[in-house]
Amino acid sequence: MPTSTPVYGPDKMDTPRTSRTLPRAWSELRSWPLIPLAIITLVLLVPGLFADILAPYGPLEIDMRARLQPPVFFGGDWSHVLGTDRLGRDIFSRTLHGAYYAMSISVTGIVVGVVIGTTLGLIAGYARGWADTIIMRLVDISLALPAILLALALAAMFGPSFQSVIAVVVFVLWAYFARQVRAEVLSLRERDFVARARVAGASHFRILRRHIFPNVINTVVVLATLQVGIVISLEASLSFLGIGIPRPTPTWGILVADGRELIVTAWWISFFPGLAILLVVLSVNLFGDWLRNRLDPKTRQMR
Repeated sequence: MPTSTPVYGPDKMDTPRTSRTLPRAWSELRSWPLIPLAIITLVLLVPGLFADILAPYGPLEIDMRARLQPPVFFGGDWSHVLGTDRLGRDIFSRTLHGAYYAMSISVTGIVVGVVIGTTLGLIAGYARGWADTIIMRLVDISLALPAILLALALAAMFGPSFQSVIAVVVFVLWAYFARQVRAEVLSLRERDFVARARVAGASHFRILRRHIFPNVINTVVVLATLQVGIVISLEASLSFLGIGIPRPTPTWGILVADGRELIVTAWWISFFPGLAILLVVLSVNLFGDWLRNRLDPKTRQMR
């Protein structure tokens, strides 16, 4: 007897598809780091880009009549929401402007570190031989030399400056990118698609640009995201020690250092900039972990 083929109408065909799609969409929505992304936007990106508009006072504006005023919820008033420092400068305004410098140093240092480290990692992993040996020894030197020591040397020779902090950040970061990219390229260069490209007569530059680099870009993006928190912490540490960006620039590290002698009587001077560092670093790290899970093929297969 001929078997009858079931015929599904539009409703019956749509129901299973919807039942499969809605839980998946809800799962995807729950997996998004909404809170970390919101923290990044509110604490870092928006204030950093629009600090001049959002800040009620200038970061260097002094008002001795309002010196050491506590936050509004601890006896202060709404004219200085987060209080003031010993010179009457508004803590909220200075913290907003500090976000601009944190973002500027992070973006500049990471972009330069990515370009240098990725380029050298591609060369080391693909060329091998003496080029690989020289580049990896430079990586070992970079990883072995403490960043604080380099910052002290640069501050002694040229004085604290924005350029010195960028140089320290690049010196610290490029080695991580070079080592990770080299490890990826060592595996990719033995793949069949690279061998076929060689047989087809493709040049080494074309193989690196068209076949290898696109396969390491996910790793570079994830690693760059994870380095944002490290860069912000490093800049704050250098500025706190006086070997980073010089005063009176309102970086978060300088703001924390301004209140260390008054931590008992005027705790808000250091607390709120320190809280901004904590929230931004934590949120960026959480976002980096989520991004790594989304872009890593092994993790996607496990899910």
